Amino acid sequence: MPIGTAVITDIQLFLEIEHVLKGQGIDPTRARPRLVAAAEGVLGEAQSLLDPVALYTILPVREFYHQTVVLDGGAIFEGPLVARALAGATEAALVVCTIGPALEEQVGALFAADSVRAMALDGAGTAAVGEVARQIVAQICEEASSRGLGTGMRASPGQEGWPIEQQRVFFDLVPAQGIGVQLTESCLMLPRKSVSVVVGLGPEMRPDTVTCDFCSKREHCQWQTER
Repeated sequence: MPIGTAVITDIQLFLEIEHVLKGQGIDPTRARPRLVAAAEGVLGEAQSLLDPVALYTILPVREFYHQTVVLDGGAIFEGPLVARALAGATEAALVVCTIGPALEEQVGALFAADSVRAMALDGAGTAAVGEVARQIVAQICEEASSRGLGTGMRASPGQEGWPIEQQRVFFDLVPAQGIGVQLTESCLMLPRKSVSVVVGLGPEMRPDTVTCDFCSKREHCQWQTER
């Protein structure tokens, strides 16, 4: 039985040029003037196309063994990343966030005519859904703290150490269709500007690691998550 489930629609997003550039994988301090101008030019349009919404469900954690986590009802998450993320957790918060389909539809319509603007708009969408996830996880952390619980690091199916196929288990547990998010046969989410995240909760949990600590590319990646 879920401990709690909530749909959140009152999400405020305010994008800046830096967000758009980072969403494209561009270092804002090294961005060419043309790319900076494109990022600035899509800010208003991006804001008008955002329809952020999130859903989360909190489930009891019942058992750990090897790289396996058993949740209430018998659902199983497997992989070294999710096992580390939920190690010591008594509960798991499962989150799905999206900004809706409008922005990605506009990206598709723009691409042939103005690829630079389309990529900037796509970067704005990437940044926006990331900010939605950040806000919702922060809210979950606050609520956990009010119950005397700490929180661990966040992890997502498809990251190194947690197979993308585990999205099927995730979506069996979270009624994501209620916020318009569906899973394809290849375990990708639609709308594409959507993310799924798990966060462990428990009296002894601490966010003393980040998912980048478990990635083989961490020594060479300039976009590592800060602690």
